[in-house]
Amino acid sequence: MTKARSGRRVTVLLVDDHAVVRAGYRRFLESDPYVTVVGEAASSLEALSCDRALSPNVIVLDIALPGVSGIETLRRILIRRPAAHVLMFSMYDDAIYAARALTAGALGYVSKASAPELLVEGVRAVADGLQYISPDLRRSISALSTRTNELAHSLSIREHEVLRLLAQGHDLNEIGEQLGVSAKTVANLQTTIKQKLGATSALQLIVMARQIGLEYVESKTV
Repeated sequence: MTKARSGRRVTVLLVDDHAVVRAGYRRFLESDPYVTVVGEAASSLEALSCDRALSPNVIVLDIALPGVSGIETLRRILIRRPAAHVLMFSMYDDAIYAARALTAGALGYVSKASAPELLVEGVRAVADGLQYISPDLRRSISALSTRTNELAHSLSIREHEVLRLLAQGHDLNEIGEQLGVSAKTVANLQTTIKQKLGATSALQLIVMARQIGLEYVESKTV
């Protein structure tokens, strides 16, 4: 991670559904004389509206928003403004969540368990277009990425195809139709894949698949 440049003024949009949390982190951010919070939002809709009106240098975005999630909000922001610099800021300090946010296009991820000054450091780095991950997550994300890629090689061709289709958002019936097998067979394959990859839920399995880019892989003959 490259050190952020100093002396650059940074405008920030702060997105969190708790007003007290926003107020507290606004104070921390504006303790840096070069950082100014130009807007606050409590929901995905408000975040998109504020981003459209303000075009801030950095959007500090919580994952756990009511209704539309922070990850989906991130995707919608980047569709409208691909050059937006987003720093995810969340109570979730699991590497899975951080990896998912980075895969979706965030430039950085800071857990709320981190020291407050790291949020300021992250904002400055992301404003310069640099990736920033809070120290408590860097090593675990690296280990997760390496482990996921290694485990993916343990899958059979058919299991790999099922995992790809899951990553693309297909349900068990749709996958069965595409592969010419029953939904029950697909469910059994999904269970085997979860065991091989060490996933504890279907959601975690999808996150792992997307982490290694399977949603972008074209279909192949199985």
